[in-house]
Amino acid sequence: MHEYDLLVVGSANADLVIGLDRRPGPGETVLGSDLEIHPGGKGANQAAAAARLGARTTLLARVGDDAYGRMLAEAQRDAGAALAGLLVGPTDTPGTVGKDGIRTPKNTGDADGVEGKDAPTGVALITVDAAGDNSIVVSPGANARLTPDDVAAAEALFEAAAVVSLQLEIPLETVAAAARAAARHGARVVLNPSPPARLPEDVLALCDPLVLNEHEARLLLSDGHTLGDAPEEWATALLALGPRSVVVTLGAEGALAAGPGIGPEQTDGVGMVRIASPRVTAVDTTGAGDAFTGALGWRLGRGDGLEDAVRYAVRVGAFAVTRPGAQESYPRAADIDNSTAEGTAG
Repeated sequence: MHEYDLLVVGSANADLVIGLDRRPGPGETVLGSDLEIHPGGKGANQAAAAARLGARTTLLARVGDDAYGRMLAEAQRDAGAALAGLLVGPTDTPGTVGKDGIRTPKNTGDADGVEGKDAPTGVALITVDAAGDNSIVVSPGANARLTPDDVAAAEALFEAAAVVSLQLEIPLETVAAAARAAARHGARVVLNPSPPARLPEDVLALCDPLVLNEHEARLLLSDGHTLGDAPEEWATALLALGPRSVVVTLGAEGALAAGPGIGPEQTDGVGMVRIASPRVTAVDTTGAGDAFTGALGWRLGRGDGLEDAVRYAVRVGAFAVTRPGAQESYPRAADIDNSTAEGTAG
């Protein structure tokens, strides 16, 4: 039996959020709401979402030795995630684990040879409009210093995990190293290519599933593909790139799962199915996709099939948009159990 249902390797950011009626055009200034600061980052969000649902979860990420980094560590602890993989400070030797469970590297110099050089915790600048839709700009900070060496030093975490979940807010070479480490230890790889980037063929081949929204799907398929408006077309084209399975998230419409053994009708053993979302009133979509992916990773880690895992994750994502913020909006398992199946959430 694995020690962890889910190991998330990815980003940890402080989310700086401002609400506004409409976004400004070029050269324009608009007034917004009071600034709110929340724990975020795709990696940290996924880990928190899974842990709040009851998953045995840990996060491999890097934060700065600053107030935002401490806020993020506390948020992971409050969600119930283990802190075994959370790195604080400059990139160098593994260092020591403190009483709080956080690993602080020795300050012996950075990867570029600058003695003691540090990077601040990553920051995401988020605007949320009146419809609850968000736009995000990320300053990576310490996330950009999570390296393949950090992955190698955390080999025991990969050995202990049933599923490894990845995103692209950390260096691509680190993502690739993590996917390959997961494969060495027989862990299932869940990968969300956000922000979109071209993935090495061997990494794509490990994705089971590749999880992405319409925007990410279109960008990933922008070379040599003429796509219509049907998600089924996108899924077929995405499967041709090499992942073992694909999940396309469709916002308020739910999600589409495609791969071997999926759905009632299959061609050469491969099928697909659309899964509707519960009806909800969206307040803030920030982090809802991460809640979906975290829930998906957990259910796969505990042994659910892909279709069942997506059905559960759709309900978790729908619940998350009914509350403001990212991690603060994520449900506990009881919230999902108490909501009407496939009907309403929140």
